[in-house]
Amino acid sequence: MGITLPAFTPIENSMFLTLCGKALDSRSPRSILHDSTADEIVRKLDYDCEQFRLSTSLIINIAHRSKKLDEVVERFIERHPDAVVLDLGVGLDSRMVRVAPPSTVDWYDVDFPNVVAARKLLIPQAPKAHSIDVDLTDPDWLDEVPTDRPAVIVADGLLAFLTQDDMIALLDRLTSHFPTGEIAFNGYTRFAIWAAKHYHGTQSVADLIKSPGFDDPREPERWNPKLKLVREILLTREPEVAEFPFALREFTRLAAHSTWWSRRGTTVLQYEFVGE
Repeated sequence: MGITLPAFTPIENSMFLTLCGKALDSRSPRSILHDSTADEIVRKLDYDCEQFRLSTSLIINIAHRSKKLDEVVERFIERHPDAVVLDLGVGLDSRMVRVAPPSTVDWYDVDFPNVVAARKLLIPQAPKAHSIDVDLTDPDWLDEVPTDRPAVIVADGLLAFLTQDDMIALLDRLTSHFPTGEIAFNGYTRFAIWAAKHYHGTQSVADLIKSPGFDDPREPERWNPKLKLVREILLTREPEVAEFPFALREFTRLAAHSTWWSRRGTTVLQYEFVGE
């Protein structure tokens, strides 16, 4: 029996870009993320990933940034085995499958109602997995999430689709809701936003991008004084670069010598906070 998915809006449909990136990475003999679940979903849906014309570098980028976010979650859970995890704008990502947290962790996957409905059809739901079907700009969606435990919050690709005002409001709600925690997301410089709007591999989402981007990783600290930058993860300097194809590996290693140049690609920004 075939799977009938909801009719997605353009912003909801953007989840297939990153899903395909992870699926195609998993098929590589030098996979970065090893996300077999993504590939299973693509094959189950018989989804045409060729429509995106994803380059090898973009496939690797999608997988690499997701792996760094996985690591942020894993390290936080090691220190806080009773943590709450929020994966914002989760799409069809299977981060909980990859991280495999202990049963003491409550995990919340957050996205639009149609996306959450699709997830329930395609991804096995663990006992401590919760879904919140909501528009993240809704000011009240956190009401059903515990307030008395440390939280680690990740967002992969989401912030490009939020205005700066919406992003600031979201960060304020998150840091006020929990006693302490960490927030990590892939950062977009102004150049990265420009590139996303013009690069052929991301043309399917170009008109959906709302963020202007920001060049200083400490900019969110000025938006919200509760935030403190813990680490700017420059993907050019991470060990997975050794697994890149030769030409991309050598180019990336050259870029790694310059922080300015490294920031023109993807970074993962990790912040800690103490709530009210």
